Amino acid sequence: MDVALLTVGDEVLAGDTVNTNASWLAAELAARGATVPRILTVPDDRGVIAEWVARFRADYDAVVVTGGIGGTPDDVTLEAVAEGLDREYVVFPDVREGLVAKAEAFREENPDLAESYEFDLDFDAAARLPEGARPLVTDAGWAAGCAVDGVYVFPGIPDEMKAAFALVADEFDGDTVSETLYTPTPEGAMGDTLAEVRERFDTEVGSYPAGRGTPNRLKVVGDDPDEVARTVAWLEDNVETVPEPE
Repeated sequence: MDVALLTVGDEVLAGDTVNTNASWLAAELAARGATVPRILTVPDDRGVIAEWVARFRADYDAVVVTGGIGGTPDDVTLEAVAEGLDREYVVFPDVREGLVAKAEAFREENPDLAESYEFDLDFDAAARLPEGARPLVTDAGWAAGCAVDGVYVFPGIPDEMKAAFALVADEFDGDTVSETLYTPTPEGAMGDTLAEVRERFDTEVGSYPAGRGTPNRLKVVGDDPDEVARTVAWLEDNVETVPEPE
């Protein structure tokens, strides 16, 4: 299962926010056997988001979009997804009802804040999703994400994103398996060995240099667990390995 990740946010592109969502999602998807061939960050621009949703949906099995949903003017992701999938952008009555209940509960639990601030919430706008979508509603945050036509839209706030992903995690799977080895051997000294292992086995072997004093990583990835095991065994016979650092 090939999954493209699309993260949305001017603040990510400006360097104001670290894109931890993409790395967390990539790791979670890989752990389920899925492959992430593309990760792209785009601005809070409806046309740009719609364009990439449409392109990724045509090229990959699924698309995960994070960021840009909520109640502020720059939260255009859900409308852009609807545009990219050529769907109407409509109010979901059940989602609206849930948002009203959340607002009422907040007022009751925070009377001082409710008196200090004027709550002028546009529930219709906040309850809009692409037509035919499956709402992804959690207690972790305000805005609802959704799943529609192989596109999964999550909030950008990490805790809210993780809660939304938990609702659909079982829908991402694949046959990819991986094993990681650690070696003190410099990457430059392993060129011939890495070339040979790629010729011998039907696997992908990535070499990832680490900082000074930290072992480098060799990651073996493939669709056949036995082939991955054979690759690992060959590497252990031909490259010095050490235990995983704590």
